[in-house]
Amino acid sequence: PCFWYMLWIEGVILRYRVVFLFNTFQNVNVNANETVQAVVSRIPPEVAFITLQFHTQYSNATLSYTRMPGLGLSLTAVDSGLLSPLIPGQTKLSWFLLAPDGDSVAGTGVILPYTSSDPVPGSCNLEFDLDIDPNVYLHYNLFETTIRFAPANIGYSRGSNPPACDTEVGENTRWRLRYDIYQYFLPESDLSEQSLITSIQSVANVQTMREHGKRIMTLSSNDKTEVVFSSIPGQGVIYSVIVKDPVLNTSSSYIPVHTYACSFSSTLDGCDTLGKISTRIFFTIAGLAGLFVCFFGHRFFKCELFCMGFGFAAFLFFVLITRTTKLDYDIRLTLTAVIGVVGGVILVMSWWRFGSVMSCVVAVGLMLGFLISSIVFFTPVGDIQVFRSNVVFWVTFSCIVVAVPLFFVRWPREGNITTCGVAGAYAVVLAVNAYIYTSLSYITLNILKRFLNDNFSKAFTDVPFQDIDFIMITVWVVLGVSGIVLQLYRERTRSFFPPSPYLMWLQERERRKTNVLDPSHHTSSLPSRLLARARQLTGRRESAGERTPLLL
Repeated sequence: PCFWYMLWIEGVILRYRVVFLFNTFQNVNVNANETVQAVVSRIPPEVAFITLQFHTQYSNATLSYTRMPGLGLSLTAVDSGLLSPLIPGQTKLSWFLLAPDGDSVAGTGVILPYTSSDPVPGSCNLEFDLDIDPNVYLHYNLFETTIRFAPANIGYSRGSNPPACDTEVGENTRWRLRYDIYQYFLPESDLSEQSLITSIQSVANVQTMREHGKRIMTLSSNDKTEVVFSSIPGQGVIYSVIVKDPVLNTSSSYIPVHTYACSFSSTLDGCDTLGKISTRIFFTIAGLAGLFVCFFGHRFFKCELFCMGFGFAAFLFFVLITRTTKLDYDIRLTLTAVIGVVGGVILVMSWWRFGSVMSCVVAVGLMLGFLISSIVFFTPVGDIQVFRSNVVFWVTFSCIVVAVPLFFVRWPREGNITTCGVAGAYAVVLAVNAYIYTSLSYITLNILKRFLNDNFSKAFTDVPFQDIDFIMITVWVVLGVSGIVLQLYRERTRSFFPPSPYLMWLQERERRKTNVLDPSHHTSSLPSRLLARARQLTGRRESAGERTPLLL
């Protein structure tokens, strides 16, 4: 009986054992209430330490040094990893995987070997639970995504004591290490698990991340091991840290971590429900209005003024109500639309009453200045270190906004038509973004985030540029140029701007008062128009030889 019992135990162990090969990904399923043992054997003697990383799309998995997880001996996360230093003569190593939430977990894992000359990621950890922690910890909200990691140490051979972390500062200590921060974007609008697994496998180690990822910045050992990025809800992003030793010219990789800046488990505002109905309605109407302004804005001047006033008032009010209240998003968007209508009416009525074309054109030009300034800071210029200062950023931003309408003071009609084309076409882009994600929406969204979040100045605002973005740039350019050319051609023989109705009424009233020879001077305005019409009819009939009855 003991023999058969031991044989059964051995079969159970083999059943829940997964054998890994170096640098080869292995898909693993961990059932509820089961423990899977990850094993690697035939470890070469030149390998000094090994990392195991395991990735799932959104379910937590537990990696543990022991069969029973404990504090400081395990880690539970979506992207988790463990680092194990080796002792002399060791040729085999194992870890344990568990499903902590009572549900089955499926993911992919890989084991990476490193030599004694490679830096040891997270070996100087003083902040997190693991003794040696090679993980990157990620936190996100609507505005920003923050990654943190523990400092590394220089490499050491099997069986030797690790170098001291903070007793000395020099070229022979960990302070010579550098940290490259990498970013890799998943395909846009692709939330599939297969897309994530394929992407993780493409950037899991040092070489592949350098080939496919984008290096955002390099930190020295004196810098804080924390980096902030702009959140892009619904867009998959993989972040990784590569620590390099410039003296030995060696590198090691921390455990890559991914995020979609949204939740897969939330039934409200989850990754699958990012496009709110209210947002789609709002931007669909805005897109249709923008398309009209793009091609007919200058011809229908009052409609253009209403749309521009709506845009400015709505943007400023949304910033104000979001910073000062905690109202539901749909309520804020509804109030924003109402205030936008009020702003549009005020701008139209100011032109109707005072007739100052130049002041209205300057107000409209500020919209173009806002877009141009936003485009400037959407480029890599926005990530220059000097613009991390809010004072420098907002002063520079405001100067660009004001300079654009001042430039067009000499050519007000051309400036107004240019604004109609550029702003109207961009409204169409925003309408498309309500249904299909495009990075161009972050031209203005990054500015809105900076208005709403005081700490957003620390965030890197890099966004992916993929096929849909190049298509939308083409649409924006074609619509804008077409609208501008068409309006310039159509308006070339017309007056620069339509006259103010109120000023025309004042002039007509003054004319009737001063011109005593005009019959309208002695009659009210309505009968005078009827009398003039009657005289026209009388003249026509007399020329035709007809008798004209007396009109009383």
